[in-house]
Amino acid sequence: MPVDATLDLVLLEPRHAVMLYSLVDDNRAYLRRYLPWVDGTRAVQDSMQYITTSLEQFSRTQSLQVGIFSDNALAGMCGFHLIDWNNRRTGIGYWLAQGHQGKGLMTRAVRALTTHAFVSLGLHRLEIHAATENVKSRAVAERLGFAQEGVAKGAEWLHERWVDHAVYAMLPDRWRG
Repeated sequence: MPVDATLDLVLLEPRHAVMLYSLVDDNRAYLRRYLPWVDGTRAVQDSMQYITTSLEQFSRTQSLQVGIFSDNALAGMCGFHLIDWNNRRTGIGYWLAQGHQGKGLMTRAVRALTTHAFVSLGLHRLEIHAATENVKSRAVAERLGFAQEGVAKGAEWLHERWVDHAVYAMLPDRWRG
């Protein structure tokens, strides 16, 4: 899915496993602060398993996970968590390697995903949950006009501590893409 001249969202394939693992491993300390799965990603095989599972879920229209490629380099990931088709809703998750931040990549990627969710998939509600301390992740939701609906206290057990989540949502009638 091309987003613009320098940004593409790409469904990862097994051939991307080494690239994905290297990006996670190079950013391990940075990503670990807010992402619980980082400690479990210890080898290329872990990234291969993630890609395989993502492709299986995609083939069953349960989810969509894509690599964010900036100028043909993998910069991070974003996508839909499991899609609740009965209620036409899903959550959007994302992460970006530290060296690729501050360029608007994630805002552009999440904008494209949001438009895809409403226009192509016919979803009715999107949510973004971000740790209240995660200012950069929250800023993406806020820049795109997602409304903060509240704070879920103690929403996640993350590395021996409870983390509160700011909960943001978007409905198609409010989306300005």
